[in-house]
Amino acid sequence: MRMTLRQLAVFVAVAQEGTVTKASDAVKLTQSAASMALADLEDGLGAPLFDRLGKRLQLNDLGRYLLPQALEILGRCESFEQIAKGELQSIDLRLGATLTISDYLMPDLMAGFLKKQPQAHLQLQVGNTRQMIEAVSQFQLDLAMIEGSCHLPQLHSIHWRDDELAICCSPDHPLAQLKRALTISDFENVDWILREEGSGTREVFDHAILKDLKHANIRLTLGHNEAILKILAGGLGLSCISKLALVPMLASKQLVALKTPFWELKRPLYMLVHRHKYQGPGLKAFMQYCSMPT
Repeated sequence: MRMTLRQLAVFVAVAQEGTVTKASDAVKLTQSAASMALADLEDGLGAPLFDRLGKRLQLNDLGRYLLPQALEILGRCESFEQIAKGELQSIDLRLGATLTISDYLMPDLMAGFLKKQPQAHLQLQVGNTRQMIEAVSQFQLDLAMIEGSCHLPQLHSIHWRDDELAICCSPDHPLAQLKRALTISDFENVDWILREEGSGTREVFDHAILKDLKHANIRLTLGHNEAILKILAGGLGLSCISKLALVPMLASKQLVALKTPFWELKRPLYMLVHRHKYQGPGLKAFMQYCSMPT
């Protein structure tokens, strides 16, 4: 068969973008040229790679099987070309991070890496753990930094560092005013302001705390730490949130962290990468930089 790299590039772009129109922009071809390249590839293989749903194209079983191999071929060809030209391999990474990591860890990580690799280009996508897992599994991201757990066999979770959460509230909250050690029963009738389901922070609450509070009153769920902190500072409810997010509010005494030794609130943070993803020098360099001791 006479498969071309252009055909593979169009295949990958359509898989990532979902339509030929968007894919043609990504590979800098006209829509008709991109459509023809995809059609020629499927004709050469003797089988379709996508299910057609109107204008949207969704990978079928064969397409999902071949996508990792197409990505690896293209990645190796790019390295081959740059080495042949005597160029340093460019670093262009699509990164993802969950909210807590993106707000409090990624800015320093990305800035530090760019100082070491000034030629690098980094893009950051933010979402909850569930969204990051989906994006990596669909090869929309090269790497994601997540707070929650991932059990998909095709994804590799690499322990990166640990994080600690705390139960927090306003200094005026009744539990903050108690002059004795707190017990689990003290939390049975409080209002909780929490992150949404699918977030790593919520996963910790559900596993560590909800088992002891069968009738917990989850009064409000929000998609961002800062919104939760403002509501808590206004005197409403308690939350379970990363100490990374709490530092400024604790320092200004707008919030207090309650002592809850009966709950284990430490959690690992992970780097998440697809097992079939070609790890070029740039991706390896970023992963190595993130693993350096702080």
